[in-house]
Amino acid sequence: MYGPAAHGIPFYHHNVRPGRRPDANDSLALRSPLLDEFRANKSHKWELRDIFGHIVEFSGDQHGSRFIQQKLESATSEEKQGVFDEIVPDNALQLIQDVFGNYVIQKLFEHGTQVQKTVLANTMEGHILPLSLQMYGCRVVQKAVEFVLPDQQISFVRELDPHVLKCVKDANGNHVIQKLIERVSPERLGFVNSFRGNVYDLSTHPYGCRVLQRCFEHLPEEQTRPLMDELHKYMINLMQDQFGNYVVQFVLEQGKPHDRNQVITKLRGQMMNMARHKFASNVCEKALVTAVPEERRALIDEIIMPKTDGVSPIVSMMKDQFANYVLQRALTVADNDQKEILIAKIRPQLVSMRRYSSAYSKHLISIERLLERTVNISKASDKPADYPSLAHKQVN
Repeated sequence: MYGPAAHGIPFYHHNVRPGRRPDANDSLALRSPLLDEFRANKSHKWELRDIFGHIVEFSGDQHGSRFIQQKLESATSEEKQGVFDEIVPDNALQLIQDVFGNYVIQKLFEHGTQVQKTVLANTMEGHILPLSLQMYGCRVVQKAVEFVLPDQQISFVRELDPHVLKCVKDANGNHVIQKLIERVSPERLGFVNSFRGNVYDLSTHPYGCRVLQRCFEHLPEEQTRPLMDELHKYMINLMQDQFGNYVVQFVLEQGKPHDRNQVITKLRGQMMNMARHKFASNVCEKALVTAVPEERRALIDEIIMPKTDGVSPIVSMMKDQFANYVLQRALTVADNDQKEILIAKIRPQLVSMRRYSSAYSKHLISIERLLERTVNISKASDKPADYPSLAHKQVN
């Protein structure tokens, strides 16, 4: 199964367990007598030297892999070298992609010498793209990025550079790209230029949105400014997207003041529409929490002021499955004068809505409890209250 005879063709199966043997618990699995004894004789005090000559086989077994991982953490230099020599180079690629073996390789990166880490990473070079796209290989590539020297990090980047957008949109590869953004010196990450012109596409992608957030989190202004400026062009649409709304929330939470201000400016005049939207309502809540006092007052004024047709936004929000959470958030962050107005407008509506309909009972109970808590806190102290976070809305 392993060894030079099996080394001809790398596995590279994406999202599936490599088909190297029957299930580890299957009685037909091909095991050596030593591995059978190891699995059967738990009372024996096993050491790494007891399994030399069988390291690869043990690494591919659930129990054997766990044993090697534990022993490597406190192994002597000679023991580590013994394990290393049986795996590298002939069996490294197979174990990297193995459901149990990948953990042994990760431990070698964590506890091996710098020379061992370098040699191990050398065996991966030329295979970084397929390993990054493979279920278990991507974990080893991430671990390698953490422990290899900068020159080898650059080699990894160079291999992925022409395929970076493919990696970003891959369930496994996106984690490797995120790790590179977190760990590699920004001036070496030329692939970030590939994101320009693709910001909307990435923001609305389940994996791309995570990669963009890592860019804004770890890269300097000169690299992220073109991406952020592109983001602002699509802000209203992104607020309403199931993945894009997370990118917008990230900007509100961790962006520069100028960028947060631009998001909130786009939200002005749109509070009611956005509050009733499944995804944009999350952005409304985040805006109320992160806005500077003047901006927050303006957003809450939109909730308080009746529309031109005389309909109260508060009534609509109390009835809505998403907007009622935005209303609750406004109650917790409003200045005292706005809070009093909100309470005065909500309380009579609670009575009326309870009397004529049971359809909104779930929403109303939450609002009523928050109202009572808000009033009690206001009575107890004139200081700004430290309100608990609202439970996240449960939606289908």
